[in-house]
Amino acid sequence: MTRSCPHRRPIVGRLAPMGLALLLAAGCSRVGPRASAPHPGDPPAATELPIRLVDVRESAGIDYRWEIAGKRPLTILQTIGNGVGLLDYDGDGHLDLLCVGARVALYRGDGTGQFADVSRAAGVAALRGHFLGCATGDFDNDGDPDLYLSAYRGGALLRNDGGRFTDITRRAGIAPQPWGSACSFADIDGDGRLDLYVGNYVVFGPNVKPQLCDFHGLLSSCGPRYYQPERGVLYLNLGDGRFRDVTRAWGADRVSGKALGVAIADFDGSGRQSIAIANDEVPGDLLLNLGKRFRNIGVASNTAYDAEGNPHAGMGIDWGDFDLDGDLDLVVTTFVHEGKSVYRQEEPRFFTDVAAQLGLNEHTLPYVAFGVRWADFDNDRWPDLLIANGHVQDNVAQIDPAQSYRQPTQLFRNREGSGFDYLTPAHGEPLTRAIVGRGVATGDLDNDGRIDAVVVDSEGSPLVLMNRSPRVGRWLSLRLVGRRSNRDGIGARVIVTAGGRPQALRCATDGSYFSASDVRIHCGLGEATTATVTIHWPSGARTELRDVPADRFVVVREGEAGY
Repeated sequence: MTRSCPHRRPIVGRLAPMGLALLLAAGCSRVGPRASAPHPGDPPAATELPIRLVDVRESAGIDYRWEIAGKRPLTILQTIGNGVGLLDYDGDGHLDLLCVGARVALYRGDGTGQFADVSRAAGVAALRGHFLGCATGDFDNDGDPDLYLSAYRGGALLRNDGGRFTDITRRAGIAPQPWGSACSFADIDGDGRLDLYVGNYVVFGPNVKPQLCDFHGLLSSCGPRYYQPERGVLYLNLGDGRFRDVTRAWGADRVSGKALGVAIADFDGSGRQSIAIANDEVPGDLLLNLGKRFRNIGVASNTAYDAEGNPHAGMGIDWGDFDLDGDLDLVVTTFVHEGKSVYRQEEPRFFTDVAAQLGLNEHTLPYVAFGVRWADFDNDRWPDLLIANGHVQDNVAQIDPAQSYRQPTQLFRNREGSGFDYLTPAHGEPLTRAIVGRGVATGDLDNDGRIDAVVVDSEGSPLVLMNRSPRVGRWLSLRLVGRRSNRDGIGARVIVTAGGRPQALRCATDGSYFSASDVRIHCGLGEATTATVTIHWPSGARTELRDVPADRFVVVREGEAGY
């Protein structure tokens, strides 16, 4: 999160409604029409607008609000922001919403877009700490998703005991982190149990100087270059409710530090989970998993720097196959006047930053970008981009009137891999609404086959963006059930072929910024009525399903031929 300073170039500031039980019994279910009728209260659809997102927060019953305490101007700690999580905590087949902050809140979804506050009943209302982000994953393989909450000078590992969370941080051996940021569950050692990676940001506290920096007579938050880096930690799951710190033993300490984004994937088809890390104004890291040790190939893979060869303010991050060539590409969001990076995987373990050629920089350069997700909002097979923006200096308009603290949310429609169309201006509300954007999570909130999203406003309430796109393509949603692999199949590499083009996807909940998304794998199919699905499980097993019908929620169990 770069800010302007006197010693730098003049950049200012810087599941289905029938329920999960039916899905497990039947294997698949069709939910929702291809062309959907308008919902009551929706604004008129804009002519020719291919994607339509509607903020339903108020009508959905979500009353959460983030507030920044303390005097102003704000420090780097106060403006770091928060994340959100989408998970099915009670196993009813409907996504629930977790809001992370000084107050942790859980809202139970009913699958129709309505939510009820169950924070007290779920055991999260009493949590105390400076919580920032979240990771979701079933680390004990008992069938329900557990949580890790990252925090400044803290952190909490919460075991899900049938719909109520128990804090087992201390007994699990998870140490308080100095400034925990992005976090992720993944099976790093391939033993069928989810391990935990927690990124850390910078050394900061009430006695660290400077607290604020002088910008031509105005005090505002300082950039990360003024502070020493903190580095992330890797915990292996021992299988008995305890974790062991193997950061140094695995070479995971050989990183730049100042981490804000983490996304873990088998990006090279090796069968092992590697860790991509977006770092703030220092080189990015790509920890290649060699089996019991990592090698940092950030520089060698060409993902450590931007297209000009400079470090950038890496914040949000996500893996996705934007060009449908069957391998994963990487997006990293950055600061104002810095190009956002889309690293296209040209060959295994080597990437090229093609954001400028795709037409993204023209529209993203004016903004400070955080949360980011690849998601096919119109189900045409081509993953689109959603980016949350918001400055890190609350008084930046006094420093530079051309800049603003609150900024719009950006939606880019993928033009069949050749470029992106910027939809926000034509779309209007709620995307044009100025917010202090931070975390983004995506998932199908109402199980209608269209991907929805939740966006954090650090000085307001979340945007709950329900997808009301009037005409969408066909789709497929996969729910993996591991046997030898971890229960949710997190880390699986999935290839969906429809209409003659293969798309690489991953089973994961991480990525974006401090947030966790739906564990189900959603894939738009365009006009294709069937698809071939190949699943490379973390255990090394392989499942191939042919002629899978479109417009289905499908449950795939490891080791079984059908679905």
